Amino acid sequence: MKLNRIINSLLETDTYKFSMGQAIYHQFPDFKTTWTFKCRNKDVHFSAEMVEEITEQIKAYCNLRFSEDELKYLDGITWIKGSYIDFLRIWRPRFEDFEISADAECGLSIETKGTWLNTSMYEIPTLAIVNEVYFRMQYDYDELLKSFKEKLDEKYGNLESGRWYAGVFSEFGLRRRLSAEAQELVVEKFSHLNDTLKCSTSFIGTSNVYLAKKYGVTPVGTMAHEWIMCVGQGNHKHNPAYSNWYALDAWVKEYGILNGTALTDAITTDCFLKDFQLTYATLFSGVRHDSGDPFAWGEKMIKHYESLGIDPKTKMLLFSDSLNFETADKIFRHFNGRIKVAFGIGTYLSNDTCVDPLNIVMKTTKCNGQDVAKISDTPGKGMCKNPDYVEYLQRCIDWRMSHE
Repeated sequence: MKLNRIINSLLETDTYKFSMGQAIYHQFPDFKTTWTFKCRNKDVHFSAEMVEEITEQIKAYCNLRFSEDELKYLDGITWIKGSYIDFLRIWRPRFEDFEISADAECGLSIETKGTWLNTSMYEIPTLAIVNEVYFRMQYDYDELLKSFKEKLDEKYGNLESGRWYAGVFSEFGLRRRLSAEAQELVVEKFSHLNDTLKCSTSFIGTSNVYLAKKYGVTPVGTMAHEWIMCVGQGNHKHNPAYSNWYALDAWVKEYGILNGTALTDAITTDCFLKDFQLTYATLFSGVRHDSGDPFAWGEKMIKHYESLGIDPKTKMLLFSDSLNFETADKIFRHFNGRIKVAFGIGTYLSNDTCVDPLNIVMKTTKCNGQDVAKISDTPGKGMCKNPDYVEYLQRCIDWRMSHE
């Protein structure tokens, strides 16, 4: 490696990788998945030197193991069970599960194949590695970090002064961060925000479990689209239009009323609401927005809760789609007093510099040998390789929406 090791702990991933991982371990240990990397930036190219460095960084990541201190920390999280801790004690990433080459339009191709237990854990560290390698090797990193710090200070000042009010927010930027150093600066700085008496905005935590442990804040996260896609579509006997029902049912089986924020847009929010009826709407403490118009979505969720006889003020809307503090301020003011509101803010906090951030993803493209797909509330966010399957999934959704 030409750079210092980027991932230094297996805790350096998003919290929902552990919440999903535990449920996968207990209920779907035999599922196998394929994950595919994609760079959505049309003007970005990864050089051969970058691809080599990314490969070596991933090899270094695969040499990591959980320490007993890290496992003790995880064991202290309410919803994590001892059986899963024992599994993590012997778990290790496998470099053999990775296929890395320059065979892509952007110059970087990454696929991982293996058990869902393994491949799910690779997504976040891989994206963090790709980001940091790119920005350190493509630009003057010191200049980027300087502009990052200036913007971070400005954001903090605007919150502290009350210019923006973001209610309750968490940092969600690990996968697209400028660097480990930059993300830690964010968490360290905002961990002091609650000590500022004149600031009414509250910072509650980060999705990065390593930094949550280090700074004594809450590790935040529940489920991702992969959970609904694989649970709902990985069993070939399932009608994929009922993906949300299968996913919610398995989640409640694992956690009961704990860890309950449901993701609504894996196969459109309208289809989700067909399954999010009284039992699940009562058991889950709230729902997460990740695509589509946030105001229209929030109004739809309030109306749905009211139709079920549930007081919306007892539930939480978590917004996490391409947020900044100015947008969060507008959303909060719109819904304040009608329903609880919280925000998960990612790239805007972890990679806001004088150059544009990367728009990179790593998505599940197959489960148990079958294509899987996401049809979100924003066109173009899916990544299925087989357009015929996407068309089939859409037909299933359309049939259900028109016949139930």
